[in-house]
Amino acid sequence: MPASTGASTTVGAVPSPSSSSDTRLTPGGPGYRRMSFALFLAGVATFALLYSTQALLPLISGEFGVAASAASWTVAAATGGLALFVLPMSALSERFGRRTVMTASLAVAVTVGLLVPFAPSIGTLVALRAVQGAALAGLPASATTYLAEEVRPRALVTAIGLFVAGNSVGGMSGRIVTGWVAQEWGWRVAVGVIGVISVACAVAFRMLLPAPKHFTPGSLRPRVLARTVRDHLANPLLRRLYAIGALFMTVFGGVYTVIGYRLTEAPFSLPQGIIGSIFLVYLVGTVSASTAGRLVGRLGRRGALYLAGGTTATGLLLSLATSLPLVLLGLVLITAGFFAGHAVASSAVSKTATQGRAQAAALYQSAYYIGSSAGSTVGAMAFHAGGWAGTVGVGLLAVIGVVTITVFGSRAARLAAGADPVPAH
Repeated sequence: MPASTGASTTVGAVPSPSSSSDTRLTPGGPGYRRMSFALFLAGVATFALLYSTQALLPLISGEFGVAASAASWTVAAATGGLALFVLPMSALSERFGRRTVMTASLAVAVTVGLLVPFAPSIGTLVALRAVQGAALAGLPASATTYLAEEVRPRALVTAIGLFVAGNSVGGMSGRIVTGWVAQEWGWRVAVGVIGVISVACAVAFRMLLPAPKHFTPGSLRPRVLARTVRDHLANPLLRRLYAIGALFMTVFGGVYTVIGYRLTEAPFSLPQGIIGSIFLVYLVGTVSASTAGRLVGRLGRRGALYLAGGTTATGLLLSLATSLPLVLLGLVLITAGFFAGHAVASSAVSKTATQGRAQAAALYQSAYYIGSSAGSTVGAMAFHAGGWAGTVGVGLLAVIGVVTITVFGSRAARLAAGADPVPAH
């Protein structure tokens, strides 16, 4: 039998998926494609903006005369701002609606994105990126909560996987575009182009996303929010899922913050455009995220997490090679493992929370982006101290953490099952 994380497959008191009274969206039904494409575009804009400077760090270091650890703050500040503001934004989405908050967040983020190219100093650049990350905080938690409310449970993993796939496409295209544009016209023009593309994505998102039909406004009272957050943090399964998301993102943030520095050095010495094109491996993440539902169906959530962790660790070890094809294969495996693990963990959070889903998703996203900030900063420091092997060491420790938490969850699930009374026939 497939393994299970022990997560409930019920999201609140809802009708059976097969019930004709269930008006939520389902694959093939009216509105599902528009909804999927709209959130896909939101994911593209979010990741393209959030990581717009990541592939350009060597150029930013050169212009401002700072080390990799200082330049990495242009990434860490954005993800850190998102991590700090995702919970307040989720509370606003409970009161004003998911679509309203997502639209406002994108509008502010793309406006700041058009200002980033004019930053006169590294300090100003970091500050603008922090504001941009805080604005983007309204997207991730609100999007997954919107899906949990508007999509039938059996289609939820697939729907969230498509949103995560949009993240991977945004991250990939943003890095490829910035790499080639920066090679010809510099990093400032490159991030400006990303800003313009994100404006187009934001407009299309607002035009395509269906109005919510199952949203019920909640309260903005601080006591209610604090109680909801406390209840989620008291749930052992949710705590494990939050930690898993943070650890997976620690690997990913560290690897992709530092890889540009490694590939500009000997024995590779690649130009900026080629380095940007290497991010085509994000297509693997698009596939692995969108197929996470089938992976869980075959292996269960725990089995899928073990496979994702093992794939990521194998990729980290392969990336130590001095052969460019082996390094690229390592990046492919790291990317596939990360996006699969993230899709599985985030969908499990949405299914486990029976109330306060926006806060449950927000806590996951907060942990996830704290992991990104930690990975970007610690990965760059490890690279400065011990080269690429230091960054890989940080990643392997994070993967060991994922496996350890999953094993502990398996044991907890077995103990809980053993405590259940045996049903009489």
